[in-house]
Amino acid sequence: MTFKMGRRALLTAIAAFGLSGPALADGHQVVDSLHFLIPGGAGGGWDGTARGTGEALTGAGLVGSASYENMSGGGGGKAIGYLIENADSNHGTLMVNSTPIVIRSLTGVFPQSFRDLTLVAGTIGDYAALVVAADSDIQDVNGLIDAFNADASAVAIGGGSVPGGMDHLVAAMVFQAAGADPVAMKYVPYDGGGATMAGLLSGEVQAVSTGFSEAVELAKAGEVRIIGVTADDRVDAYADAPTMLEQGNDTTFVNWRGFFAAPGLPDDKLAMYQDAIAKMYETDEWETVRARNGWVNIHNPGADFQTFLENQETVIGDLMKKRRSSKSHQ
Repeated sequence: MTFKMGRRALLTAIAAFGLSGPALADGHQVVDSLHFLIPGGAGGGWDGTARGTGEALTGAGLVGSASYENMSGGGGGKAIGYLIENADSNHGTLMVNSTPIVIRSLTGVFPQSFRDLTLVAGTIGDYAALVVAADSDIQDVNGLIDAFNADASAVAIGGGSVPGGMDHLVAAMVFQAAGADPVAMKYVPYDGGGATMAGLLSGEVQAVSTGFSEAVELAKAGEVRIIGVTADDRVDAYADAPTMLEQGNDTTFVNWRGFFAAPGLPDDKLAMYQDAIAKMYETDEWETVRARNGWVNIHNPGADFQTFLENQETVIGDLMKKRRSSKSHQ
């Protein structure tokens, strides 16, 4: 399913960013150990967010040790179901997720929603990017659109999320902004960012829609070229990457990511996790991770996180209703 969304509409739900800068934490350990549950494959945005957060928390001494588990399936639904079904034995687990937890619930792809979990905190925003292989003939976003318009069947866009998921949605937004038919766009889903980039480098797809942070290191290594970023201005983490806006494509977007825990998590555990994350923003270790990935700081703990998610649910739900209404009148 392809969502025909306004190019800036989703930003309405992501407008309440709390920006913070680095300082020094007291180094006091808040949590003995944390297990991160990652709903997708290695190398994806969820994977990078969980491992980067764990790196900063342990490096700063706020968490004693961190472990990681990738559990792909169902656009994130498998991990959500697992966390709910095994809640009592997972009080030491944090699951990373993002905008798709709202989208997939609204579309009925899986029955659960964020209301079935314990909300810990929203933590970061990641810009999206379109990427091609370093030796590609496609030089920029307009070149990609030109190739698609010339022969739509010869241009496939890869992504690390399921059809109708975040990577698919962003690519569709870019194509729509350029006046190209997003429904005719061929989208190829992969399990996580690592598999997606492998598909690009092997020639299975001509371009990839992904999180900006997932593409930065490969771009620096000369393996890929970032042909467009959905930021208002160039991002310091890789300033060689042009924005969509400077190429005449009116697409801006930031995908939030945050952490959830099992339902019924004891209040004292929740308070510890939220305290550790709040203190993380004050550390140099976190600023190193954030700057390396080009993330935006977002901190929406507890009740603020719920308000944020309910707002996004309303905005996305309204957009989906408008889309269904417009299709029924065609």
